[in-house]
Amino acid sequence: MFQKTMIAVLAASSMLPLTQVQAADYIIDKEGQHAFIQFKISHLGFSYILGSFEDFSGNFSYDPDDLASSSVNVDVNVKSLNSNHAERDKHILNEDFLDASKYPTATFESTDFESTGEGEGKLTGELTLHGVTNEIIMDVTHIGGGEDPWGGYRDGFEGTTNLTLADYDIDMSKFPPVMRELELYVVFEGIRQ
Repeated sequence: MFQKTMIAVLAASSMLPLTQVQAADYIIDKEGQHAFIQFKISHLGFSYILGSFEDFSGNFSYDPDDLASSSVNVDVNVKSLNSNHAERDKHILNEDFLDASKYPTATFESTDFESTGEGEGKLTGELTLHGVTNEIIMDVTHIGGGEDPWGGYRDGFEGTTNLTLADYDIDMSKFPPVMRELELYVVFEGIRQ
């Protein structure tokens, strides 16, 4: 549920100074399966439903000398939701919840980044989901960066945030209050271009 949200996390690259001296552009390595958009929501207060969005794309820019200019953009194919239960996925994707036929894409576009310590920060951006756009703040952490075995350069980040589903006009009023908020977790590894 989160698309340029999710990702989101990449602007986090603005958190750590690297040895590079110019802004760099990165492509999120979805093809290599080094990026994930996952969610966790309570199931009636008894357990959790865990899932992911498996089809997304995005990029980020990082300038260690001008952290405020770093940015991230992510597009998510909402229909790629997978909670490891086909009938439940169909239900989540129908008009009762995500209405993926009407709103097939979720997006995230960063607007600001604030460092909160070495390798950590808060990434602010606009998340559009279910046809509604809201500002979200994601806690991000730099995982690591450096040269890869194929002659490229990579940086990786993780981020978390909680989403109140009613903020996106997703009606959870028939369910216990504990099911009305969702935890979003993203991991992005980017390949420098």
